[in-house]
Amino acid sequence: MLLRHARSLLFLPASNARAIAKARTLPCDMVILDLEDAVPDDRKEEALAGAVKASAEGFGRRLSAVRINVEGKPTHGREMVALKTAAADYVVLPKVENPRQVKDVLSVCQKPVIAMIESAVGVTAAQAIAAAEGCAGLFMGNNDLRQDLGIPPSVGREGLSFSLQAVILAARAARIAVFDGVFNRLDDETGFETECAMGHALGFDGKTLIHPSQVPVANQVFGPDPQAVADARRLIEAATGGAERFEGRMIESMHVEEARTLIARAEAVGE
Repeated sequence: MLLRHARSLLFLPASNARAIAKARTLPCDMVILDLEDAVPDDRKEEALAGAVKASAEGFGRRLSAVRINVEGKPTHGREMVALKTAAADYVVLPKVENPRQVKDVLSVCQKPVIAMIESAVGVTAAQAIAAAEGCAGLFMGNNDLRQDLGIPPSVGREGLSFSLQAVILAARAARIAVFDGVFNRLDDETGFETECAMGHALGFDGKTLIHPSQVPVANQVFGPDPQAVADARRLIEAATGGAERFEGRMIESMHVEEARTLIARAEAVGE
C-alpha cells in the first residue's frame, strides 16, 4: 500500500506487547509504534526493543512506522541508529520545525520520514519541510499546536483552520501524503465522525488515531465511496479524449486522471 492510500493510522505504545498483538487483527492501514508521548522515560529502552521486535515480526498488509523521540532527548540518537536496520516502513519525527531535522533522521535511519507539524514555527516552515529530501508525508499534531497557538482545548477547530490548510497546501505542493491529527474524546463517536468528515473535506488523506475503536469510522469516511468508484469506472470507459459530455456534465483529461486515482485508492484498500 502506498502511504497516500492510508485511511487509518493508529498510534500505540511500543512498550505494550498486548496492544501490538491486537493491532495485527485490526483493519487499520498503518500501525505507528510510539516511543515518544505514550511511553514514560523509564520505559524508553524497553519500548525501543519492542518496536524493533514488532517491526521484524511485521503487520501483514499494514504499513508500519516508529515514532522516535524529539531531537535533544537522551534516547533520540540510539533510536535512530536502532531503526536503521529495523523493518519499519517509516520513521515518524515529532515537533519538526525545519527541513534539516528531516535530513538528519534520513541520513541515520535511511528510511522515509513522516514529519509532525506541531507548532506555529512548524506551520510556517511546512513548505520547506515537505520539500526536504526523505520527507514522505506530514502529520498534524493538533494538541501541541493548539497549545502553541493559545487555543483552548474546549473549543472547536476554527482557530486551526489556517494551519490545517497551510500544511495540506505544503504537502500537495511537494506531492506527498498528509494526515489529520488525533481526536482525544474517545467516548464522543459523533464528534469523531464529524471531525473525520471535516478533515476529508479539507483534503487530508486519512487520520491519525489513538484507539482501535476509531479505525472503522476513519476507514469509512476516508475510504472511497462505492458509488463514486462505480461512476469513475464508467467515466473512464466513456472518455475518448478532450472535452466531452458525460452523464450531464462536461469532462476532460483531468477528470479521467481523478477517476483513475480514486480507483487505485479503492483497490489499494480492498474496496
